[in-house]
Amino acid sequence: MSIEVKPATLARFDDVAFMLGPKNPQSSVCWCLSHRVDSKTNRELVGPARGEFVRELCGREISPGVLAYEGDVVVGWAAVAPRSELPFARSRKIPHVDDLPVWSVWCIRVRPGHRGRGISHALLDGAVAYARSEHAPAVEGYPVDNQGAKVDLTTAYVGTRKLFERAGFTKAADTGAVSGGFPRVLMRLDLLPAVV
Repeated sequence: MSIEVKPATLARFDDVAFMLGPKNPQSSVCWCLSHRVDSKTNRELVGPARGEFVRELCGREISPGVLAYEGDVVVGWAAVAPRSELPFARSRKIPHVDDLPVWSVWCIRVRPGHRGRGISHALLDGAVAYARSEHAPAVEGYPVDNQGAKVDLTTAYVGTRKLFERAGFTKAADTGAVSGGFPRVLMRLDLLPAVV
C-alpha cells in the first residue's frame, strides 16, 4: 500500500494526538514540543495544556508538521516549521550556515508495527514538499551521524544522516549537539536554484 503525507491541520488533530499524545491525558509528555518552544514554556505546559497548545498550532496557517497515512490509518509524524519560530534560531549548539529563512525538520516518528517499511523516508520527503509549498528556500535537519551503528528508538526521532542523505540532503556543518551518544550534524537541502 502506498503512503500519503498530508499537513497536520486542525481537521487532522485527532491523528496528531494519536501520534504524539499520551494514553493518560494528564501526563506531561513531549507532544513534539521540546524543540518547538523555549524551555520555560515547555516546563509551564503541563498535562492537557500540552495537547491544547498543539491543537492551536494545527489551527494556524502553517501546519506544525505532516502526517503519513497508509490508506485511512495514520502511521507517522514529522515536525517541520520555519527555523525562525523554533529554539534552533537561538541555539548555541546548532549553527546557522547562512541567513536564509530555512525550515527545520527535527522529529520523525513512525507508529509501532509500521516501522521498517519506508515510512520515515516518505515523511521526510513529505516534510520537504510541505516546506517547498510554503516557499521555504531550504530545509535543514539535525540527525545523528551514527555511521551505521544501531540507534536507540528513544533518540531515533532526530533521524540519521543516512536517512537525510537518501532524501538529497548534504552535510552543511558539524554541530555541538549529541543524541543517544552520537554527534548530530546539520544536513541541508536547498530548494531554490543556486544564483550564478
